Amino acid sequence: MQLTELLDSALLAFCLWFGHFLRSAVVPVFMPEVEAIPPLEKFYWVIAVVAPFMPIVLESRGFYSNIHHKTVGRSVWQLVEGLVIIGVAVAFCVVFFKWSVESRAVVVFSVALGALSLLLRESWQREALHRRMASGKGRERVIIAGEKEDMAAFLAGMEADQWAGIDVFDQIDIMQRPISDLVAALHEHSVSRVLFAAQHVHFSKIEEAVQACETEGVEAWIAADFFQTAIARPTFDMLGGRLMLVFHTTPQASWELLCKAIVDRVGAFVLLLLSLPFWLVAMAGIRLSSRGPVFFRQERAGHYGKPFVMWKFRTMHVDAESQRAGLEAHNEMDGPVFKITNDPRIFAFGRWLRRTSIDELPQLINVLRGDMSLVGPRPLPVYEIQRIEKHAQRRRLSVKPGLTCLWQVTGRNGIKNFEEWVALDLKYIDNWSFWLDLKILAQTLPAVIRGSGAS
Repeated sequence: MQLTELLDSALLAFCLWFGHFLRSAVVPVFMPEVEAIPPLEKFYWVIAVVAPFMPIVLESRGFYSNIHHKTVGRSVWQLVEGLVIIGVAVAFCVVFFKWSVESRAVVVFSVALGALSLLLRESWQREALHRRMASGKGRERVIIAGEKEDMAAFLAGMEADQWAGIDVFDQIDIMQRPISDLVAALHEHSVSRVLFAAQHVHFSKIEEAVQACETEGVEAWIAADFFQTAIARPTFDMLGGRLMLVFHTTPQASWELLCKAIVDRVGAFVLLLLSLPFWLVAMAGIRLSSRGPVFFRQERAGHYGKPFVMWKFRTMHVDAESQRAGLEAHNEMDGPVFKITNDPRIFAFGRWLRRTSIDELPQLINVLRGDMSLVGPRPLPVYEIQRIEKHAQRRRLSVKPGLTCLWQVTGRNGIKNFEEWVALDLKYIDNWSFWLDLKILAQTLPAVIRGSGAS
């Protein structure tokens, strides 16, 4: 995959150069009246952004996965998603760094040529894979070892493109046969790898078999399916010199998470500057409408439930907390959350702040401090988290809370059930990608304007 990404990076750089060549040298031949464009040096920054980072974005969209079964339509859609993300990055450079794209024609030519080149490269690679499968040449010689039923299930789960790369010479049931039979098979078939399907095999037996492979200098691959999990995904890591099998349910460190962190800090800073006029309006309106502080601070549950102080513009009277007990009977939300559509504790100007979501702007400070993200499950007060009865619902705390999420953009006024709310948060966590964050951010502004994102 890394070699393919390097090839694609080179292809994209070439397409950008060739796009400039077409516009500067070929187009004037047929259209002499067109203006000349700047030299290629003016486009170096575009090449530096697009060529190395486009393959990384495409990898995150699954462009390099499952080539054997993937349709052309799926590849085109993944390319479109990647182009949109890279387009946002280029636009960011244009707006904030004042780097200019000197010719739109060069961009059009380069995008068309680059997309066509990547699709042709993928088509060639797919055909090469098909020819390899048909010929049977170049396959790796392997042995399957483990328990009989585990080996059958393992082989049944192998996909066609995986079968194209291996040739299974023997199957050894190490629960019924001695390890010496495995060693004899290694000598007989001259294999380079042993695949262990050992879900129901004793660890001591696996250890003995792996040590035999180690002695022979043969790779041992163990299927990490000893424990069946519905959500958690297994990975490996090192701790104290020991190899650890890790089951995680949240996105792991990646380029996408790094991009998310950068967008959080930069986006919060930019939004903070752009929204300063609204801050002044809110502060003046609160001062004139209600006695008390301008800001409301409350301890909320953050990442993994760690408490932090969240900031908002105050929209309720100063004695709002003391009045809550008397309003519990009017709570419109099931579960531990307290919500009332026409909450009498909210003063008139505060209601307008909530309807426009201006009351949430101080949370940009929390994003800058790292307590929150732009996109993530909304942070609940600590006392509400303590009232959650279903442990599975606490999984919404496994990621950093945010200003907006699926609940906000789908119209939270229509959701009165806490389980539906949590289901949307868990859907976000289980399907997270940087692309999903961008889509939610793009949908948030229309939701705010409609008033469906706040109450």
